[in-house]
Amino acid sequence: MSISNPEQEESKTPGWLIGVAVGALVVALGGLGWSLGLQNHLTDADQKLAAANQQNALLEQKIEDTNERLKAQGEALGQSVGLTQKQLEDKSNELVAQQAATARLARDTEQQVGAVQSDVSSVKTDVGGVKTDVASTQADLAATKTQLTRVMGDAGVMSGLIATNHDELEELKHKGDRNYYEFTLQKGAPSQNVGTIKLQLKKVDVKRSRFTLDVSSDDKNIDKKDKNLDEPIQFYSGKSPALFEIVVNNIAKNQVTGYLSTPKSAPAPIAVP
Repeated sequence: MSISNPEQEESKTPGWLIGVAVGALVVALGGLGWSLGLQNHLTDADQKLAAANQQNALLEQKIEDTNERLKAQGEALGQSVGLTQKQLEDKSNELVAQQAATARLARDTEQQVGAVQSDVSSVKTDVGGVKTDVASTQADLAATKTQLTRVMGDAGVMSGLIATNHDELEELKHKGDRNYYEFTLQKGAPSQNVGTIKLQLKKVDVKRSRFTLDVSSDDKNIDKKDKNLDEPIQFYSGKSPALFEIVVNNIAKNQVTGYLSTPKSAPAPIAVP
């Protein structure tokens, strides 16, 4: 039987304690390794963060530069747009003024055209009235000529056309149907040769347009009393009696004017040398 040594028993370390120590050591070593790994990881993250911050700074600078450039371009564009806007406003105002002027001109032209049309209508009316008057006058003249062709002479013979003035007498002369001799007689004057007869004015009544003539033809005196203006005074004269007519177409104070009408076959007056 062996006898145990108490010192040997006291110096001997229990196994579980060694295991705990070893485990603690392993854990410490693991923690240290993890710490070292975490430190490396943090360092790498810091580097990446720094690089990212640097890139962010560069981006911010670029953004700032871009903003400044856009701002400058915006100001320039604003000035350009402002100038264009002003030009557009000026052009618009100019067009508005032109439209207003055109409208005024159109109104004035329309008023003038209306006035001209009114004047033209008035003139047309006047012309129409004149045409009517002319037509009426022509009808009156035609009727007068018809009446003249039917004027009965004081000898009861139908007279031809008679002239109531010098112009009408010239027209009758141009017809060439008869001979015409104009005269002007003064009251109280001696007998006046007219064609192949003599005439003397005895009396004049201007108010009643009447007169009295003394007619000398073929050595005979014929008294024509109280004859009317434009009345054919008829008598026969010549070896082969032909109808002579005297027409007084104007009466004045102590004076008458008219003409003697004889057939183409009647003798012509003897020319005085």
